[in-house]
Amino acid sequence: MCKFFFYENPVLHIRTMSQPIASATTAKQLQGAIGVFDSGVGGLSVLRAIRAALPHEHLVYVADSGHAPYGDQSEAHITQRTLTVGNWLAEQGVKAITIACNTATVVAAKTLREQTHLPVVAIEPAIKPAVALTRSGVVGVLATRQTVHSAAVARLVALYGADKRILLQACPGWVEQVERADLHSAETEALLRQFITPLLEQGADTLVLGCTHYPFLRDTLARIAGERVTLLDPAEAVARELTRRLADNGSLTTQTALGSVKFFTTGDVAQAQLAVTHLWGATAQVEALTSD
Repeated sequence: MCKFFFYENPVLHIRTMSQPIASATTAKQLQGAIGVFDSGVGGLSVLRAIRAALPHEHLVYVADSGHAPYGDQSEAHITQRTLTVGNWLAEQGVKAITIACNTATVVAAKTLREQTHLPVVAIEPAIKPAVALTRSGVVGVLATRQTVHSAAVARLVALYGADKRILLQACPGWVEQVERADLHSAETEALLRQFITPLLEQGADTLVLGCTHYPFLRDTLARIAGERVTLLDPAEAVARELTRRLADNGSLTTQTALGSVKFFTTGDVAQAQLAVTHLWGATAQVEALTSD
């Protein structure tokens, strides 16, 4: 029988909901692009994998940073934001939507799929491959509070965690460090150690990065965990599934030129531009999405 354990931490401040988003962008500008969104800039880890797999596609990325982090908010609020951003992307003419946020996936992916005709590809914690890889039989899942307590994660543990110990660890504060592009400071390292040390002490040899912000902390996590611990990021699997879905419905691009990438944020544009430029690895122009 599988065993899984929750490690609780204080709930952070919850922002209030807003009205539907809008921008000066017209549908024509985003027609036929692939839409990708996250609660903030963390989903750039998924966008990077999609860009590598599909370099000729036009991409549009929405960082809903004005409402981040999703992981400490109510399911109703997360669902509302997922539908708001997802519907906006659909209205702009994108041909597919990628939910680059584990929390949005486990809470609201089903609802978004029911409300759009577009292919919706969503990321989820890589518990299945982690169970296959572990040598000690102990897997740590690092995620937001909403993700670790979700029915979707409980389902994954029940399906794939037989005879394994699955340690579910909420990591408050990690998203905020990535949103600030503060990846290597002493404060960030102390915060990472606080949450992964208990898992390592219990024998975890495989750690699932269950939030798309966390791959940007990978270097420090790997140094803390040591070379005998495997870190799993499912971003490449998402890119492969997106490619398959587009190929199946005949909507892969036929152009040979490098596709464009557009960035939007519901938060502070200057802060987002600094973070996106730092994490994306190239100068980025970020456009504001504002409330009606």
